[in-house]
Amino acid sequence: MKKNTLLSMVLAGLLSLQAAGAAEAPRLVSRDGRHALLVDGKPFLMLGAQAHNSSNYPEALKPVWEAAKDAKANTVLMPVAWEQVEPEEGKFDFSFVDTLVKEARQQKQRLVILWFATWKNTSAQYTPAWVKLDPKRFPANLDREGKPNYSLSPFGTETLKADKRAFVALMAHLKKIDSAERTVLMVQVENEVGTYGLVRDFGKAAEAAFTQPVPAAVLARKKAVVPGAASGNWRAVYGDYADEYFHAWAIARYIGDIAAAGKAVYELPMYVNNALRNPLDQPPKPWNKDFASGGPTWDVIDIYKAAAPALDIVAPDIYRPESEQVNANLRLFQRADNALWVPEIGNAAAYGRYLYPILGHGAIGVAPFGIDYFNYSNFPLGSTSTDREMVEPFARVFKMFAPIQRQWAQWAFDGRTRGAAEGDDRKPQLLEFPGWVAKLSYREWQFGETSWKMTDKFPAGTEQPGGGVAIAQIGDDEFLVIGQRTRVRMEAAPGQNGFMLRTEQGRFDDQGRWVMERVWNGDQVDYGLNLPAEPVMLKIKMGRPR
Repeated sequence: MKKNTLLSMVLAGLLSLQAAGAAEAPRLVSRDGRHALLVDGKPFLMLGAQAHNSSNYPEALKPVWEAAKDAKANTVLMPVAWEQVEPEEGKFDFSFVDTLVKEARQQKQRLVILWFATWKNTSAQYTPAWVKLDPKRFPANLDREGKPNYSLSPFGTETLKADKRAFVALMAHLKKIDSAERTVLMVQVENEVGTYGLVRDFGKAAEAAFTQPVPAAVLARKKAVVPGAASGNWRAVYGDYADEYFHAWAIARYIGDIAAAGKAVYELPMYVNNALRNPLDQPPKPWNKDFASGGPTWDVIDIYKAAAPALDIVAPDIYRPESEQVNANLRLFQRADNALWVPEIGNAAAYGRYLYPILGHGAIGVAPFGIDYFNYSNFPLGSTSTDREMVEPFARVFKMFAPIQRQWAQWAFDGRTRGAAEGDDRKPQLLEFPGWVAKLSYREWQFGETSWKMTDKFPAGTEQPGGGVAIAQIGDDEFLVIGQRTRVRMEAAPGQNGFMLRTEQGRFDDQGRWVMERVWNGDQVDYGLNLPAEPVMLKIKMGRPR
């Protein structure tokens, strides 16, 4: 065989392998209770920006791309509504999806598609007109007196059939236009499901199902509440919780059926999001019109896992800025069987600091909501600003992670990362690593110790909590620190000896190489590492005496 021919075959083989790798479908993987989203075969960290609910039209995309770019995002979350893709029954129009995918590629953005269909924020407002106008065929939940509720019933067989048909058509279209380039990473099925003001459907089909034995798959994961009730109907097994647990099962089964049908056509990771119940309500009290019954709240994750195995993640939408609430939700939704993914968090400045614990504790991504320059504000859930002032608190954090998002995702998957945000109580915190600890404190001046009492003043800009830090242990005695408005003291773990040898401030270039800008020493390290208002990146080398 001629040398040139052999070389051509080798090059062709390499190109074939590269193409195969590039076309590998996004998928979730788990190891030792941790999770990663693999994109093109490697862990990927979604630095997300979710558009407003009604930005899903071609003429509305320009301000979305502009805001996502300013936010330093790498993934845009965009609704696709049932009403826009099937305005006439059986006639599908995916022109917006084509435009969205094409422009995302031009903008070098990945996509997460949000399927707004039977339920969007629990209501049917994104269903086609032909669904809204035919309540007999597409029935609503009924209350105890038989009066229809605003929300569609999970026992509507025709509703499920029609929604599933449209979703399968969407997934088939995504496969047709995107299976090679893989711009779309994940799909959200429905949006913030459940019902407000009604614990469950009391229609004929629902009542018949309620009296049936609880499915074995549910019982295997969600243990009985009633003492000694190993089996039986929903009331016999779950007592005062029966109605809401039944409603969660019914909705989860419905969504799971849609997700499974979609995956059979084009397999992408799929998830549900939810409007949260109080995570501090421990143990949880029975529903009392205080949250959306039937939604995938933290206390019914096991029911969703049992009833909808095609769903990969149950994800929290965070719109309460109190630190105790945020931290509790992160703990409750990050499980060995559930990757932490925050597809919505408020876009008010107060939420910016929470990107550090979310990304530091191994989330596959986070997406502030309403990141587009549309003249609409969902205050008090978000910012009053609709311009660059709104994106800035998130941009200053995302820009630190963007150059190393692949590496950070790998470190997180390996269990090497930690993170924290300044609490409302402003108290010190501790992050523990093998052999070392990071002691965190807030509202400190960059020079000196608070105990010296040289001044009673606090640094300007610290009137409200705004500190945060994420740390990766990149070697046995080496750390990468990213953060703002935090004093970090790296010390040996209790009972061990060690000290800081060298601290470099710098950044990573486009090739993933560390570029040192300066060495911190003297005043910059004598009182801990005092991270300023503008986030910085530090590489720290620790040492132990021989």
